[in-house]
Amino acid sequence: MNKIEDENDDTEDDGIKAILVGETATGKTSLINTAIGLEFKEKVESTQASTIMEKKIVINNKTYTINMWDTIGQEKYRAVTKIFMKDARIVIVVYDITRSETFEELDFWFNNIKEVLGDKPVVGLIGNKSDLYEEEQVTEETGKEYANKKGVPFALTTAKVPANFCHFLELLLEKYLNKLPYLDTNSDLFKGNKAKLDKKKGGKSQQKAKKFC
Repeated sequence: MNKIEDENDDTEDDGIKAILVGETATGKTSLINTAIGLEFKEKVESTQASTIMEKKIVINNKTYTINMWDTIGQEKYRAVTKIFMKDARIVIVVYDITRSETFEELDFWFNNIKEVLGDKPVVGLIGNKSDLYEEEQVTEETGKEYANKKGVPFALTTAKVPANFCHFLELLLEKYLNKLPYLDTNSDLFKGNKAKLDKKKGGKSQQKAKKFC
């Protein structure tokens, strides 16, 4: 859905703040890195300081700059993360489908969003690392049920195939711009999207990963 900007675009550079929150090692950094075109790395050091990356998204011939904030998930830095939430227009809560403890902390993150931002931001929930579905501890159905309870859209993602995250980010932006009441997470985009592994080919994903989206 992302489009390449051209000379005829009616550019609108709003610098919209989007922040990713969630427990440490849920893959927030990798999601952002591959979304802006960096190569996926199997091992990424835990974020030690909040960083900002820019991504351009074009909607209706207008270009919007999304300032994506990567935050620290470690418990001792939670107070700092709350500070960085301020003025966020889009908040994406991330958990790791292979670690149930990251899912069990979702109430904490949603309570923080409510406390700091009230009902102002557009909030979405992501179950990350869907390529590791064979190690799954939190099912897709469980993730969807939680999202429905919170009244937020839900998607499964993997940084190895960044298209899902990019589409989800674009849909959240559209929701923010148009003040839509809810996103349709029953579309084909959100029906599982689990990368199927072919063991005969060394466990490589059959989905062709894009370098950027």
